[in-house]
Amino acid sequence: MAENIKQTVEARAQQLLEPIVAGEGLELLEVEFVREHEGWVLRLFIDKPGGRVGLDECTQVSRAVDTVLDVEDIVPHEYNLEVSSPGVNRPLKKPVHYERVKGQKVKVKTFGPIGEPPRKNFTGTLTEVAADAITVDVEGAGSFRISFKDIAKANLEFEF
Repeated sequence: MAENIKQTVEARAQQLLEPIVAGEGLELLEVEFVREHEGWVLRLFIDKPGGRVGLDECTQVSRAVDTVLDVEDIVPHEYNLEVSSPGVNRPLKKPVHYERVKGQKVKVKTFGPIGEPPRKNFTGTLTEVAADAITVDVEGAGSFRISFKDIAKANLEFEF
């Protein structure tokens, strides 16, 4: 039951808020609706193409979406709204996100095992981005072509 509410709120918030965030000149990367120690949190991760997200941008988006969330009433109980930058290990959701980090180290987890030998976790250099898949070169294991439909989660692995 809680998983259904989580997925419904995240999907509805993504659909409702994406154009509002875009109207602010920013990109809504990910929506997360989670129960934490203090209660439920609706967390928005935003990005600024070609720039960095700071406190001013987070405040700007928070003000822009707050009224819409109240009016649309998509969350069935009390929650806290948090707007944040994606951080250095930013999530990769859309093909354009993969294009931006091509040539850099990524971490990809698939829904099920793929490749030979079969595996679900791939950490390596993103070498290619196609319309339907990416290619990750995993050191010591070779290159793996991973279809977008098989990707459960992916993020940039920032190297210091």
